[in-house]
Amino acid sequence: MPQSLSLVRLATLGLTLALAACGGAGTELPTARYGGEPIAPSEQYTIGPLDEITIHVWRNPELSADKVRVRPDGRLTIPLVQDIPAVGKTATQLQEYIAGELSKYIEQPIVSVIVNTPEGNFSQQVRIIGATPQPASLPFRANMTVLDAMIAVGGLNEFAAGNRAKLIRQDRETAKQVEYRLRLSDLVRKGDASANVMLMPGDTIIIPESRF
Repeated sequence: MPQSLSLVRLATLGLTLALAACGGAGTELPTARYGGEPIAPSEQYTIGPLDEITIHVWRNPELSADKVRVRPDGRLTIPLVQDIPAVGKTATQLQEYIAGELSKYIEQPIVSVIVNTPEGNFSQQVRIIGATPQPASLPFRANMTVLDAMIAVGGLNEFAAGNRAKLIRQDRETAKQVEYRLRLSDLVRKGDASANVMLMPGDTIIIPESRF
Protein backbone atom coordinates (compact mmCIF):
# COMPACT_ATOMS: atom_id res chain seq x y z
CA MET A 1 0.00 0.00 0.00
CA PRO A 2 1.46 3.41 -0.98
CA GLN A 3 2.57 5.51 1.97
CA SER A 4 0.45 8.51 0.87
CA LEU A 5 -2.71 6.37 0.84
CA SER A 6 -1.89 5.06 4.33
CA LEU A 7 -1.53 8.61 5.62
CA VAL A 8 -4.86 9.60 4.10
CA ARG A 9 -6.60 6.65 5.73
CA LEU A 10 -4.98 7.42 9.08
CA ALA A 11 -6.04 11.05 8.80
CA THR A 12 -9.60 9.99 7.95
CA LEU A 13 -9.68 7.61 10.89
CA GLY A 14 -8.43 10.35 13.23
CA LEU A 15 -11.10 12.78 12.00
CA THR A 16 -13.80 10.14 12.48
CA LEU A 17 -12.69 9.47 16.05
CA ALA A 18 -12.55 13.20 16.79
CA LEU A 19 -16.09 13.72 15.49
CA ALA A 20 -17.30 10.76 17.52
CA ALA A 21 -15.71 12.23 20.64
CA CYS A 22 -17.38 15.58 20.02
CA GLY A 23 -20.76 13.91 19.63
CA GLY A 24 -20.39 11.80 22.74
CA ALA A 25 -22.32 14.23 24.90
CA GLY A 26 -25.42 13.85 22.74
CA THR A 27 -27.54 16.52 21.10
CA GLU A 28 -28.62 19.93 22.33
CA LEU A 29 -31.99 20.56 23.94
CA PRO A 30 -34.45 23.16 22.61
CA THR A 31 -33.95 26.72 23.80
CA ALA A 32 -36.08 27.78 26.76
CA ARG A 33 -38.66 30.42 25.89
CA TYR A 34 -38.84 33.65 27.89
CA GLY A 35 -42.30 34.87 28.82
CA GLY A 36 -43.88 33.45 25.69
CA GLU A 37 -46.09 30.97 27.48
CA PRO A 38 -47.99 30.98 30.78
CA ILE A 39 -46.35 29.23 33.71
CA ALA A 40 -47.43 25.62 33.78
CA PRO A 41 -47.65 23.48 36.92
CA SER A 42 -45.03 20.83 37.44
CA GLU A 43 -45.77 17.20 38.07
CA GLN A 44 -47.12 16.57 41.56
CA TYR A 45 -44.53 17.05 44.26
CA THR A 46 -43.79 13.92 46.26
CA ILE A 47 -42.60 14.23 49.85
CA GLY A 48 -38.95 13.50 50.56
CA PRO A 49 -36.78 12.89 53.63
CA LEU A 50 -36.29 15.97 55.87
CA ASP A 51 -39.25 17.81 54.35
CA GLU A 52 -41.02 19.94 56.97
CA ILE A 53 -44.79 19.55 56.89
CA THR A 54 -47.82 20.62 58.88
CA ILE A 55 -50.68 18.18 59.47
CA HIS A 56 -54.02 19.66 60.51
CA VAL A 57 -56.92 17.52 61.72
CA TRP A 58 -60.14 19.56 61.57
CA ARG A 59 -61.76 20.06 64.99
CA ASN A 60 -59.04 17.94 66.59
CA PRO A 61 -56.10 20.25 67.30
CA GLU A 62 -54.66 17.76 69.78
CA LEU A 63 -54.12 15.35 66.89
CA SER A 64 -52.56 17.94 64.61
CA ALA A 65 -48.79 18.42 64.16
CA ASP A 66 -47.18 21.75 63.31
CA LYS A 67 -43.90 21.79 61.38
CA VAL A 68 -43.02 18.14 61.82
CA ARG A 69 -39.98 16.96 59.84
CA VAL A 70 -39.93 13.73 57.89
CA ARG A 71 -37.25 11.47 59.35
CA PRO A 72 -34.29 10.28 57.27
CA ASP A 73 -35.96 6.85 57.13
CA GLY A 74 -38.91 8.45 55.33
CA ARG A 75 -41.43 8.20 58.16
CA LEU A 76 -43.05 10.56 60.63
CA THR A 77 -45.15 10.33 63.78
CA ILE A 78 -48.22 12.24 64.97
CA PRO A 79 -50.49 11.66 67.98
CA LEU A 80 -52.23 8.25 67.71
CA VAL A 81 -50.37 7.30 64.53
CA GLN A 82 -46.72 6.28 64.58
CA ASP A 83 -44.22 5.53 61.81
CA ILE A 84 -46.32 6.94 58.98
CA PRO A 85 -44.67 6.19 55.60
CA ALA A 86 -44.45 9.65 54.06
CA VAL A 87 -41.69 9.57 51.45
CA GLY A 88 -42.92 9.14 47.89
CA LYS A 89 -46.45 10.30 48.67
CA THR A 90 -48.04 13.53 47.48
CA ALA A 91 -49.63 15.77 50.12
CA THR A 92 -53.05 14.48 49.03
CA GLN A 93 -51.98 10.85 49.31
CA LEU A 94 -50.48 11.44 52.74
CA GLN A 95 -53.57 13.14 54.10
CA GLU A 96 -55.75 10.31 52.81
CA TYR A 97 -53.47 7.77 54.48
CA ILE A 98 -53.51 9.65 57.80
CA ALA A 99 -57.29 10.06 57.63
CA GLY A 100 -57.63 6.31 57.12
CA GLU A 101 -55.48 5.59 60.17
CA LEU A 102 -57.25 8.16 62.36
CA SER A 103 -60.66 6.78 61.37
CA LYS A 104 -59.88 3.89 63.72
CA TYR A 105 -60.14 6.35 66.61
CA ILE A 106 -62.39 9.24 65.50
CA GLU A 107 -65.35 9.47 63.16
CA GLN A 108 -64.76 10.80 59.64
CA PRO A 109 -61.53 12.71 60.25
CA ILE A 110 -60.76 15.57 57.86
CA VAL A 111 -57.01 15.93 57.38
CA SER A 112 -54.98 18.50 55.48
CA VAL A 113 -51.25 18.33 54.78
CA ILE A 114 -49.09 21.34 53.92
CA VAL A 115 -45.47 21.03 52.81
CA ASN A 116 -43.81 24.00 54.52
CA THR A 117 -40.18 23.42 53.53
CA PRO A 118 -39.65 21.05 50.62
CA GLU A 119 -36.16 19.60 50.49
CA GLY A 120 -36.96 17.49 47.45
CA ASN A 121 -36.35 13.79 47.16
CA PHE A 122 -33.56 12.63 44.85
CA SER A 123 -35.85 12.06 41.89
CA GLN A 124 -37.03 15.69 42.10
CA GLN A 125 -33.70 17.40 42.61
CA VAL A 126 -31.38 18.98 40.06
CA ARG A 127 -27.68 18.33 40.74
CA ILE A 128 -24.86 20.59 39.55
CA ILE A 129 -21.33 19.27 39.95
CA GLY A 130 -17.86 20.07 38.65
CA ALA A 131 -16.29 23.44 37.88
CA THR A 132 -18.66 25.74 39.72
CA PRO A 133 -18.13 27.74 42.94
CA GLN A 134 -20.90 25.95 44.84
CA PRO A 135 -21.82 22.44 43.61
CA ALA A 136 -25.29 21.67 44.91
CA SER A 137 -28.47 19.63 44.78
CA LEU A 138 -31.43 21.97 44.22
CA PRO A 139 -35.12 21.18 44.68
CA PHE A 140 -36.75 21.24 41.25
CA ARG A 141 -39.45 23.83 40.71
CA ALA A 142 -41.86 24.39 37.85
CA ASN A 143 -40.34 26.00 34.72
CA MET A 144 -36.79 25.76 36.09
CA THR A 145 -34.05 26.44 33.53
CA VAL A 146 -30.30 25.89 33.33
CA LEU A 147 -29.85 29.63 33.93
CA ASP A 148 -31.79 29.36 37.21
CA ALA A 149 -29.54 26.49 38.30
CA MET A 150 -26.33 28.34 37.37
CA ILE A 151 -27.41 31.45 39.30
CA ALA A 152 -28.09 29.27 42.35
CA VAL A 153 -24.58 27.76 42.33
CA GLY A 154 -22.72 30.98 41.54
CA GLY A 155 -22.07 30.39 37.84
CA LEU A 156 -18.83 28.92 36.49
CA ASN A 157 -15.44 29.02 38.16
CA GLU A 158 -12.38 30.35 36.34
CA PHE A 159 -11.28 26.89 35.19
CA ALA A 160 -14.65 25.77 33.80
CA ALA A 161 -14.98 24.54 30.25
CA GLY A 162 -18.61 25.53 30.17
CA ASN A 163 -19.28 24.70 26.54
CA ARG A 164 -18.19 21.11 27.17
CA ALA A 165 -20.71 20.69 29.97
CA LYS A 166 -23.37 18.03 29.67
CA LEU A 167 -26.77 17.29 31.12
CA ILE A 168 -27.63 13.73 32.17
CA ARG A 169 -31.35 12.88 32.07
CA GLN A 170 -33.18 9.61 32.52
CA ASP A 171 -35.62 8.85 29.76
CA ARG A 172 -38.90 8.01 31.49
CA GLU A 173 -40.07 5.66 28.76
CA THR A 174 -36.90 3.59 28.33
CA ALA A 175 -35.38 4.19 31.83
CA LYS A 176 -32.04 4.83 30.07
CA GLN A 177 -29.74 7.77 30.71
CA VAL A 178 -29.44 10.29 27.89
CA GLU A 179 -26.72 12.94 27.55
CA TYR A 180 -27.25 16.41 26.12
CA ARG A 181 -24.69 19.09 25.32
CA LEU A 182 -24.82 22.38 27.19
CA ARG A 183 -23.25 25.71 26.20
CA LEU A 184 -22.78 27.17 29.65
CA SER A 185 -19.94 29.53 28.70
CA ASP A 186 -22.10 31.07 25.99
CA LEU A 187 -24.99 31.36 28.45
CA VAL A 188 -23.20 32.62 31.56
CA ARG A 189 -20.24 34.56 30.16
CA LYS A 190 -21.65 35.85 26.88
CA GLY A 191 -25.33 36.18 27.82
CA ASP A 192 -26.45 34.02 24.89
CA ALA A 193 -30.11 33.33 25.71
CA SER A 194 -30.30 30.62 23.04
CA ALA A 195 -28.07 28.45 25.25
CA ASN A 196 -30.68 28.37 28.04
CA VAL A 197 -32.76 25.18 28.23
CA MET A 198 -35.51 23.81 30.42
CA LEU A 199 -34.69 21.38 33.23
CA MET A 200 -36.59 18.35 34.47
CA PRO A 201 -36.67 16.67 37.89
CA GLY A 202 -33.69 14.38 38.37
CA ASP A 203 -31.39 16.17 35.89
CA THR A 204 -27.65 16.25 36.57
CA ILE A 205 -25.39 18.96 35.12
CA ILE A 206 -21.69 18.06 34.88
CA ILE A 207 -19.20 20.87 34.23
CA PRO A 208 -15.66 19.80 33.31
CA GLU A 209 -12.52 21.88 33.78
CA SER A 210 -10.46 23.17 30.90
CA ARG A 211 -7.65 20.89 29.76
CA PHE A 212 -5.17 23.77 29.69
